[in-house]
Amino acid sequence: MIEQGRAPAAGRTETADLPTFRSKVDSIRPTYSFDDVSLAPGVETVEPADIDLSQRFCGLDLQIPVLAAAMDAVVDSSFAGALARLGGLAVLNLEGVQARYDEPSAVLARIAEAPDDEVQAVLSEAYAAPIRDELVARRIDEIRAAGSKAAVAATPAVARRWGPFCAEHGADLFLVQSQVSSARHLATGYDPLSLDEFTRFMPIPVAVGNTTNAEAAYRLMEQGAAAIFVGVGPGAACTTREVLGIGVPQVTAVADVAAARDSYLEREGRYVPGVADGGMRRGGEIAKAIAAGADAVMLGSPLARAGEAPGRGVNWGMAAPSPVLPRGTRIRVGTAGPLEQILMGPAHVSDGSQNLIGALRQSMAALGARTIRDMQRVELVYAPAIGTEGKSWQGRGR
Repeated sequence: MIEQGRAPAAGRTETADLPTFRSKVDSIRPTYSFDDVSLAPGVETVEPADIDLSQRFCGLDLQIPVLAAAMDAVVDSSFAGALARLGGLAVLNLEGVQARYDEPSAVLARIAEAPDDEVQAVLSEAYAAPIRDELVARRIDEIRAAGSKAAVAATPAVARRWGPFCAEHGADLFLVQSQVSSARHLATGYDPLSLDEFTRFMPIPVAVGNTTNAEAAYRLMEQGAAAIFVGVGPGAACTTREVLGIGVPQVTAVADVAAARDSYLEREGRYVPGVADGGMRRGGEIAKAIAAGADAVMLGSPLARAGEAPGRGVNWGMAAPSPVLPRGTRIRVGTAGPLEQILMGPAHVSDGSQNLIGALRQSMAALGARTIRDMQRVELVYAPAIGTEGKSWQGRGR
């Protein structure tokens, strides 16, 4: 510091002797959401009818790259059957109302009808009932009877209990899903789940979510994960980003995990699909998620709008029932029509929220991508104004 009233020595500045300051914000990398990017056409187009959306996912055949989120307002056994008939796969929440109540209908109705200022208490009360072994087994049987493979999800804290039980009772896929999944979890109060051991003794594939980090995804693959779910906080009913301040925009998160998947395939020879989980409402966003590198998408609120969904036109985050720190909220999504219309059309609206698979096919056709793998190779461009360019007249004159 220069003393007051004394000028700097000749040839020196006031900052000559100061060190270099390195601020964390100097190294912030740009990240991208769906609104930040667009898909660039190439030199080929194909006929939409020639698009092949099928794939082998964790040992299961999918005809469309759509999974229904393990949310109580979205998935029950009946909905799982409806989605299976359209070629997708629903995931049942093992810690939800389906595993706590013989007849969850009344509970779901109370949640849907509760006033906004009371819904948090209603949710906490509904999820206070214990999970019952016989109900878990019954729901798996019901899903299979409905014509679907049985995919179920639980948090790491209860995975050791329910994983072998569900496999024994006919589950086909077990998803270990938490707010943020990592390859190594440290805890002093309990023995945390060892994913490496869990995947080795489980007789069915074990998928893991959620992450946004390439290295974490790679380590999870090394520990035997059959699929990686990508996304922290982008869901419409999730408030993790607001409550905890964490998350990475989905295009960047998906692309980073896809890079880990491709590196792991090259080194180990095993392909581990990535699932973009959350943040998509329109067909164009699904197309962008796959172009960023996803093999499939997991949808919650868009499917909660189906007449077959158990939520009665509302949806809520999986962490919403927490009595200590809710990280989800109930939202009113309405009922837009049958599940088939939402996924396969025909669309009766022009905002891209219906005929999601038709939109994906049209997008892939225009980009010359015949398969999901082809779509993962199309060009992404930075285009933050793509949604507003030339659109000033939309909405006028109504």
